[in-house]
Amino acid sequence: MGILDELNLPAGVIYGDHVLQLFQHARKVGFAIPAVNVTSSSTVVAALEAARDSKAPIILQTSQGGAAYFAGKGIKDSSEKREASVAGAIAAAHYIRAIAPSYGIPVVLHTDHCAKKLLPWFDGMLEEDEKFFKKNGTPLFSSHMLDLSEESVEENIETCVGYLKRMAPLKQWLEMEIGITGGEEDGVDNSGVDNSALYTQPEDILQIYNAFKDISPYFSIAAGFGNVHGVYAPGNVKLHPELLGKHQAYVKEQLKFSEDKPVFFVFHGGSGSSLSDYHTAISHGVVKVNVDTDLQWAYLTGIRDYVTNNIDYLKTQVGNPEGGNKPNKKKYDPRVWVREGEKTMKAKVEDCLKAFKTAGTL
Repeated sequence: MGILDELNLPAGVIYGDHVLQLFQHARKVGFAIPAVNVTSSSTVVAALEAARDSKAPIILQTSQGGAAYFAGKGIKDSSEKREASVAGAIAAAHYIRAIAPSYGIPVVLHTDHCAKKLLPWFDGMLEEDEKFFKKNGTPLFSSHMLDLSEESVEENIETCVGYLKRMAPLKQWLEMEIGITGGEEDGVDNSGVDNSALYTQPEDILQIYNAFKDISPYFSIAAGFGNVHGVYAPGNVKLHPELLGKHQAYVKEQLKFSEDKPVFFVFHGGSGSSLSDYHTAISHGVVKVNVDTDLQWAYLTGIRDYVTNNIDYLKTQVGNPEGGNKPNKKKYDPRVWVREGEKTMKAKVEDCLKAFKTAGTL
């Protein structure tokens, strides 16, 4: 029996208790769900198609930059209001809500890294969530992420608590980050941080858990264990996912829990990691793995190879190796070459679903 029947999950975007049940099941059984950063309808359908064909749930998320791109690069995105980012995230959410049921799989609709300077983006989305909830009984998004890892632990927790109290009536999930993810991605540049900042301490995890647990059960922690955004040469990134097991044991001991893995953990900076690192992290309660850089590369390769292999058909609208009067429309139609990117991205998402033991769980 798969999780659609076992957990009675609907197809399409899920919320509240359904998200909680999905993550609880993943933590218990031992799989993690890929969180795919999407920037367009094309990347959305590539991920959905991969999940459908792999019989697996999926998490679709937009970053602030990705949301602004979804709206269009020609729209203003001021630091005070983040107009494009808010509009793009909302547009992406409505599109995903509309199309996801057609793929017959449960989808968690999430937003990625929101640093302190991007809180106007978070506020704009949350206002829309509250409006949507009043009309429909669910928020627009399943969950959001706050990334205040560059602030003090105290400010990080205090700010997250304030937002979690606001999100709790909506039964909306909050993902927070403690411990910095190194490297650079989508405008978040931590490439110069001290190495020690990449590793979260168990006392911090306990402090977060204690601050959140009486407000809402809908939260997860992106803890640092050496994670770095991007892909680097072997040996440059030293991951220690076994630290997550120590965090779980510490929280269990301090709070006298019977549950061996009381915390929902998230794996950031996963591109290029080894299979053993993924599996160790999942065994210690990771239920979500962010995947972006590898998928960007995969999407490019399909388009790159198509253009390379058909270059003599793409130089002019008319005229190719088959004849000077032969039209090339069937070659340069965007539906043809964009689809090639979708195919290669889909294949990489399928690889992730297998690697994280999510494939076949439906």
